[in-house]
Amino acid sequence: MTSSIDAHVRLDTHPTHPSAVTAVLTGTQAHVAHLGLEAADWTAVADNVLVLVRIDREEPYWAKDAAKHLSAEGIAVEITPRLQEAMDEEWTWANYPMPWCTRSEIREVSNQAQKIHDDIHHGQLLIHAHAHDGHTTVAVGTYLHRGGKSVYLHGEDHLRQIADTFDSPAQALLAFEKIHAAEMRPGPAPLTDNERAAIEARSVFDVTAAKTEPSRPEPDTVPVYLADAGDHDALLDAFLDAHGEFEKWRTWSDETTHAIHESQTLRIERVHETPAHETAWTVAAYETPVSDRMWVLTATGATPAPVLEELLNHLADGDGWDTVIGAPVDEKMVTAATQPLSDAGWKHTVDGRWIRWTSPTGDAGIQFDAFTAQHPSQNLATWTVWAGPDPDRPTWTLTASPHTPSSLLADLSETLAHETGTRHPQTAAPERRTSLVTSPPTTPAVAATPAASRTR
Repeated sequence: MTSSIDAHVRLDTHPTHPSAVTAVLTGTQAHVAHLGLEAADWTAVADNVLVLVRIDREEPYWAKDAAKHLSAEGIAVEITPRLQEAMDEEWTWANYPMPWCTRSEIREVSNQAQKIHDDIHHGQLLIHAHAHDGHTTVAVGTYLHRGGKSVYLHGEDHLRQIADTFDSPAQALLAFEKIHAAEMRPGPAPLTDNERAAIEARSVFDVTAAKTEPSRPEPDTVPVYLADAGDHDALLDAFLDAHGEFEKWRTWSDETTHAIHESQTLRIERVHETPAHETAWTVAAYETPVSDRMWVLTATGATPAPVLEELLNHLADGDGWDTVIGAPVDEKMVTAATQPLSDAGWKHTVDGRWIRWTSPTGDAGIQFDAFTAQHPSQNLATWTVWAGPDPDRPTWTLTASPHTPSSLLADLSETLAHETGTRHPQTAAPERRTSLVTSPPTTPAVAATPAASRTR
């Protein structure tokens, strides 16, 4: 087949990991193949180099599937002989605990386990606690961006599955503690050998990916909402060093850090290396350690560091976490939250359900959604702070639910209206957007038992 897209993908076995697969991309339209592979859960490890690493050891099968889809799109694909051999090889798990399953059914069980693994790896599934039931690892966690469904997990690696679901973290934790109180430990379980091997397979390329950054001109002083994002990780580290009442928790993948207040009622989630337009920070407050959220606030990866610093300082002051969630969001609360903008001469407009305050130059604003404010129990994005060319093409956004304290919003308004920051001339390449699987995994209709070893 003649390629209609100027992109070439060379698939090969990984240099150190026995089952992982690498993809080297060339051509003027290599970015097309790049996006397609990322959407299929390949990880970029260097310029135009991606790697597929799975804990179920099925990489050759899924690499073959990716090659088929790339070829169908008109992209030239080369498969090395040694990888082709791995693709063609038939193998079975030794002493597989579900012998009644066909090869395709075994692969489906493994793929569902892989999805759970990826949800934890990407910080979408927060593990509250784990235990060992005498045979395997069990755990309890909550999906952070899917309506807050809580799950009971059973098994490890390619045998992990969702054994039960709950409507809230409180229900899940109470049920888990009832069964596993003696063995229960906080946070995720230690890494398995397969999980450690997957991390190492991705890190092999880190050394070759480093580049010398050219010198940059002196930054300009700009309104704070136009400032550079800065180093969010350094900002969080400095915050934790200065405020011992917040305890640092990291997921096993090192991609997400959680800062939890000693009261267990305020939690900060930082997802590292997040694209500019995707959620990098989530702040949530709870009435009690096991209750549902009272309010939630999110910020994208390009949010200026001074804005985040003001937010963290407000949280450290401990002012207004226990907002009254039963009270409606009224005009008085909206006025209190936005008074600094009105005082600074920001333009105030009303457009149906939307109330907006826009900077004099039109490059930043705050929007209040009167409709979602009438549904406070759903924690919908009622407040939206943005900066950029226009609201439909923001450089960064910050959203907040109805019961976000007006004192916190007022502090952010004050910062936007009066503070300044620094910005370097923009020389970065266009942002790469990543598509992730977001549908919750389904439970295989089988019972998990101790993990099996693999033979080939």
